[in-house]
Amino acid sequence: MPILNRPETMERITTPALAEAYIAEQIADLKAQIGDKKVLLALSGGVDSSVVAALLIKAIGKNLVCVHVNHGLLRKGEPEQVIEVFRNQMDANLIYVDAVDRFLDKLAGVTDPEQKRKIIGGEFIDVFAEEAKKLDGIEFLAQGTIWPDILESEAGIKAHHNAGGLPEELQFELVEPVRILFKDEVRVVGKALGLPDNMVYRQPFPGPGLGVRCVGAITRDRLEAVRESDAILREEFAKWGLAGKVWQYFTVVPDFRSTGVKDGKRTFSWPCVIRAINTTDVMEVTVEHLPAELIDHLVRRITTEVPGINRVLFDYTPKPPATVEWE
Repeated sequence: MPILNRPETMERITTPALAEAYIAEQIADLKAQIGDKKVLLALSGGVDSSVVAALLIKAIGKNLVCVHVNHGLLRKGEPEQVIEVFRNQMDANLIYVDAVDRFLDKLAGVTDPEQKRKIIGGEFIDVFAEEAKKLDGIEFLAQGTIWPDILESEAGIKAHHNAGGLPEELQFELVEPVRILFKDEVRVVGKALGLPDNMVYRQPFPGPGLGVRCVGAITRDRLEAVRESDAILREEFAKWGLAGKVWQYFTVVPDFRSTGVKDGKRTFSWPCVIRAINTTDVMEVTVEHLPAELIDHLVRRITTEVPGINRVLFDYTPKPPATVEWE
């Protein structure tokens, strides 16, 4: 059976050789635990769930059923990447669920951040449960739980993200092959499994996705402005060599407008706010001060290429007093 607690003497996984040894051990453990049964996994495309998927594919192949729910709040290109990596490259048994309209219809007119989070989380559980009920022979639920999740749960900092919330008839035995790893170790294992760098080193992303970066009531046009401006920011950070040096960077488009001028005509459009931050523990956050030339370039690209944006602002507020996200 898989190890349930991290041994105090366990060596940190920092090299490909150590990662390969861990992978071999986990594949043997997974085969022993699961046998010829089927496993269900909610595959977001984040590093934790992606590493779990890659491990299980090596261990049980098509007996892993991955469900990728596109709720319309993912970053540009992420659903396509999940399909390309897992269905096309790894030949995974992947179910893709286009639930964009369903989520955005439920979120229409909702301005309270906590209510938005509850709707997104609750709707995700409903969609996932509906897909699970369509499947036969599922006895296990795989999760990307990692060691900090266990520690924070035990300390009462946050609830352990297990199967809670699923209907009682869908309570499965858990499979958590990376639960004794820290995030940096998960990334080393992901590299050893052959996952692409932009998936392995994917920066932290909130559970509600872009829903908390489209501040206020979510509309499709403003959500698209968040998605496109975020894509430009990520592209430019990669070009400038900042992608691996800055912990998190993203754009926010709040629900208010200001006047501007474009092509000689008055505009009344949204601002785009850029936030780039560094941290070691997320309890305190410092701001990354960007080169002036990069700032100028970002302003030009975003105001020119993203419909509905006529200003670019920079959030230089540390935590505290601010939080990482705006909502």
